[in-house]
Amino acid sequence: MDNVIDLIATDAKPSEVSDAIKAVLYAKSAERIDAARPIVAADLFGVEGYEDQGENEIDQESQEEE
Repeated sequence: MDNVIDLIATDAKPSEVSDAIKAVLYAKSAERIDAARPIVAADLFGVEGYEDQGENEIDQESQEEE
């Protein structure tokens, strides 16, 4: 995120700022998908008790970001 702020502060090209924002968003979404993948797989294949554990991890990550 600091990279985006630096680009804005130094009057970088709008396309560079946009690319940096997209990169940050893609990285965050990839982390969320990686965290949710085991939960979805466990639900799909009927593994009991795994869902609660994974949901807590995702909730903690979202609270840490705020």
